Amino acid sequence: MTDHFQSVTGQTLTKRVWKPEGEVRAIVQIVHGMAEYIDCYDETAKRLNQAGFLVVGHTHLGHGKDAEVLGWFGSGGFDALVEDVHTLRKDTQKEYPDVPYFLLGHSMGSFIVRNYCLKHEQGLRGVILSGTGYFTPGTVGMGLVLANLLCAFGGEKKPAKLLENISFAGYNTEWAPPRTPFDWISRNEAKVDAYIADPLCGFTFTAGGYRDMFRGLQKLYPDNLSAMDKEIPILLYSGASDPVGGRGTGVQKVAAELKAAGVEDVTMKLYPNGRHEMHNEPNREEVFSDLIDWIVSRL
Repeated sequence: MTDHFQSVTGQTLTKRVWKPEGEVRAIVQIVHGMAEYIDCYDETAKRLNQAGFLVVGHTHLGHGKDAEVLGWFGSGGFDALVEDVHTLRKDTQKEYPDVPYFLLGHSMGSFIVRNYCLKHEQGLRGVILSGTGYFTPGTVGMGLVLANLLCAFGGEKKPAKLLENISFAGYNTEWAPPRTPFDWISRNEAKVDAYIADPLCGFTFTAGGYRDMFRGLQKLYPDNLSAMDKEIPILLYSGASDPVGGRGTGVQKVAAELKAAGVEDVTMKLYPNGRHEMHNEPNREEVFSDLIDWIVSRL
């Protein structure tokens, strides 16, 4: 079911609700990634429905057919993305107040969810981070300087091709010569081709969008993690060949920092040969099964 709700910025956002047949055992709110939209998770949501989970999610500011400017979050910046996730959660829990609630963030969505956990994590039954990554303070700081410079010269709402080239440099090197610029997304060529053919996917972020995302990443370093609820379990899963996760090393770094911050239940799984979108990989049924098993074990 497609519906709408109001962003904290006042803009109208598209939301999707996928209801299972029968009793709702749990709710999974999906927080989608960069340069895509919530409809991209239709197959994932329907598979979770089969396990009795209601799935809800929305298309972020700067994304989808209703975006004012693709790749620009507007005046609310990255914080608005976090607060929109919270708005949708509160609205959903009004209808299902006693159902266990999980957040699942993919890629940029995982960065949003990790920021969310610093402010609004209380009451969740679990947090799931798909295709997350680790970026050093120096790397993020340099990116922010460049993004601010581009914004200062009028590029806030303009596609930042230079930042895109720097940010995604080397992502395809493992599969040289690449078939497409997006081979790193999935081994499933049909999924990659569909992504490329969709005008609402794979677009270039604006300098303002990159600036705001870098600001969000700066909040995820160890000094800030004490704000998290240490009793809420976290699952991290990623492809072992995913360049966003440093081909496993970045995911391991994030998991280690969460454990060091005192989070009591941290589970990590890296899938051999897997790329960025494990929900679109040839072995996605294995991924779905593992995900469902983890959620059920936390009920």
